Amino acid sequence: MYIPAAFKMKDVSEMIEVIQENSFATLFSTHKGMSFATHLPLLLNDTKDYLIGHFAKGNPQWKDIENQKVLAIFHGPHCYISPSWYETNQAVPTWNYVAVHVYGEIELMEHDDELMNSFNNMIKKYEHPTSTYSLTQVDEQLVSNLNKGVQGFKLKILSMEGKKKLSQNHSNERQHLVIQKLEEIEHINEQQIARLMKQNNK
Repeated sequence: MYIPAAFKMKDVSEMIEVIQENSFATLFSTHKGMSFATHLPLLLNDTKDYLIGHFAKGNPQWKDIENQKVLAIFHGPHCYISPSWYETNQAVPTWNYVAVHVYGEIELMEHDDELMNSFNNMIKKYEHPTSTYSLTQVDEQLVSNLNKGVQGFKLKILSMEGKKKLSQNHSNERQHLVIQKLEEIEHINEQQIARLMKQNNK
C-alpha cells in the first residue's frame, strides 16, 4: 500500500493491536486467474506468526488458495475530515484512517481438532466475559455437520505494513482543532480517530 513516511507505522506491536481490535478482515487471493476476496474474522495465534480462520466449504476461494501469497486487510477506525474545522478555509477535505496489511501464505487445516480449537478461540474472543455459551453444550451431530461445512486455514505471516493517517502532515494547532471537532461528533469512528490523534500527539 502507498504509505507516505509521516503515516507509516513503525512498531510491530502497534500493528498487532490494530489486528486484534479490528479482526474482521478482507482476505484477497487469486482464484481462476482473477482477484477474489472474502470478508471473515482472522485471529492471531499465541506466537503472533499465524492468522487463523475458516471458509464456508461453498466458497470456492479455498480450493486453490493453498501455498498462494495472499493479502489480508484489517481496517481500523476512519472518518471524514472537514476543512471547515481548520483555522482557514484554504484547504481541501480529507479522510483519516488506520489500516494494516498482512502478507502471507495459506496452509489448509486437515484435522478436526485443529478446527475445533480455532472455533473455541473465536468464541472465547467474541463472547461477552459473562456469557455461559460453550460449544460443549451443542449437540455433537450439529457440531459435526458444522465441521463438514467449513474449511479451516492458517495464514503464515511473511510481512506486514501499517498506515495511520491522523493529520500528522498538518500543524499541531490544526490537529487540535480537528480533535475538538471530532469529539463533538457522537459516532464511534470519529471518537476513536480523536483518541488516536491524541495518543499520536504525545
